[in-house]
Amino acid sequence: MTMRCVAPVMLTIVLAATASPARAQQIFIESQSTGGEPMMIPPGLGGPRQMKTGTGRILGRVLASDSGTPIRRAQVRLTAPEIGVKTALTDADGRFEFRELPGGRFSLNASKSGYVNVQYGQTRPFEQGRPIELADKQVLDKADISMPRGGVITGRLTDEFGDPVPDAMVSAMRQTWSNGRRRLLPTGRTTQTNDLGQYRMYGLPPGEYYISATLRNTDIMMLDAAMLGGGSGASGSTPSSGYAPTYFPGTTAAASAQRVTVAIAQEAQNTDFALAPVRLARISGTVMTSEGKPLDGAMVSATPSGRADVGMAIMNAGNARTTKDGNFTLNSVAPGDYVLTVRSVRIMTSDGGDMMTFRATIGGGDGGDGGEAANMPLAVSGEDLANVVIVTSKGATASGRLVFEGSSAPPAMTGVRITAAPAEMDGPLLGGGGAGQAKEDGSFQLRGLSGRRLLRAGNLPPGWTLKAVRLNGEDVTDSGVEFKPGQDVSGLEIVATSKQTEISGTVTASNGSLIKDYTVVVFSDDSQHWNLPLSRWVTGTRPDQEGRFRVRNLPPGSYNVIAVDYVEAGSWGDPELLERLKGRAKRMTLSEGGSERLDLKLTEGF
Repeated sequence: MTMRCVAPVMLTIVLAATASPARAQQIFIESQSTGGEPMMIPPGLGGPRQMKTGTGRILGRVLASDSGTPIRRAQVRLTAPEIGVKTALTDADGRFEFRELPGGRFSLNASKSGYVNVQYGQTRPFEQGRPIELADKQVLDKADISMPRGGVITGRLTDEFGDPVPDAMVSAMRQTWSNGRRRLLPTGRTTQTNDLGQYRMYGLPPGEYYISATLRNTDIMMLDAAMLGGGSGASGSTPSSGYAPTYFPGTTAAASAQRVTVAIAQEAQNTDFALAPVRLARISGTVMTSEGKPLDGAMVSATPSGRADVGMAIMNAGNARTTKDGNFTLNSVAPGDYVLTVRSVRIMTSDGGDMMTFRATIGGGDGGDGGEAANMPLAVSGEDLANVVIVTSKGATASGRLVFEGSSAPPAMTGVRITAAPAEMDGPLLGGGGAGQAKEDGSFQLRGLSGRRLLRAGNLPPGWTLKAVRLNGEDVTDSGVEFKPGQDVSGLEIVATSKQTEISGTVTASNGSLIKDYTVVVFSDDSQHWNLPLSRWVTGTRPDQEGRFRVRNLPPGSYNVIAVDYVEAGSWGDPELLERLKGRAKRMTLSEGGSERLDLKLTEGF
């Protein structure tokens, strides 16, 4: 069998199990990089930032779109890098207010049970909201949001005998463009069947959905693997048959799933279906380190691979721990293609009176294995697989320096976070690793890397943006760096610049009147940039409350710019759409630090 080794990820799970069954169990999860430092990810940032205040204010009302009546106790969120996330609840008249705001660019959204979650300025399903540009000391008093009632999908889940299936997870999924590829992803609405096998998903935006169901529970399997030791010690019987992840109306193939259409405030009933029975396999084997020693206490996970339905792949993962001899057993694995992922695990326990604490560290540890890990593709047909041997290897180390070009470098660099994201986002659930803070002198080191990675700098100081990533002078910003096991990669430079680019302007109709509701798509003239992972060369934006659009921090180059009436958020990553738009778009060249103002005409027919 072929094997591809990957980097370890530090994930700390603290299980506080009380001595009394009447007292609830507490679970704490701490995520760490392989360098052992906490991962702090405020909204839109890569690390902590000092929040700002001012004298600006944003006021508005949340109203029902069908009747115009106020929506009481709706939750309103205001987000910006300068303030993080602030929340407010509407009063009896549907009013909300945010005070002491600095000048900046804000996102505003509202949510309420039974209604569709809506962003400020959003008028159609899955459309990107409009930003709010607030000047210093400005008061915006009509930031109103209109919320339609959400659609509902109800149904009943049964087994092959017609008996209800309780405690199954049911999700509403949509085809969405993500990282340059169309994928089937959950909409955020997931529910669990009751004792009658019934499920109900509400607050859905109007649109077409695929309904998926799975009976596997990754949380329970993870805790069981962590606390019981996987294949060691006593064990219980496991069934030889079970259920595969199933789509309505009862198929295991996403391509054969039937779409369910939901309109505003409509309830789609009787979407009943049965889980597909399959023969479950048992996978057993041994995990060995690169030095030929058994890997004790490692976490072995089986994650479905190569699936367009990423959400169901994650939900269908299985886990086990290795014994002192490196042996592991994965039970009840449905047929399919998987990646067996190995991560080292350290279990620490402490007894604090009536509370027993289990601390499981998943990833590169200090127990002598050097933080080794591995990935192995494996095909499961329903027959048991024995004597599977997985050999781990050590991840690579990357070191380099953060460089500031333009005006003088900022006095503090320790808040900048360096990340190494996988260039291919369809990897296993725990296929990451590689994040760390820059030191005071701008140097950084990332450990436990493997595969092709895209290096980025997050939480840069205000006024700075990423310019390039170089390896020994070669630009690897978009191509990434291929890390091999045990490799020591030095000579990396992550270059930030104060010469930020900007495209701004307005859009008018054919009669010359100013339009305030539209979407601008900006994309590179070079089609090879369209399919890049985490592409910096393609974006979409909506106008602010005054009808002005603005796009910042695109790389210098030649671009196409077009204004259209409606584009679903993220769909500008579709190369076919960009090819159609290109012939009617306006071409322009953006220089380093350049600022271009455009007056666009609305392009109809898209």
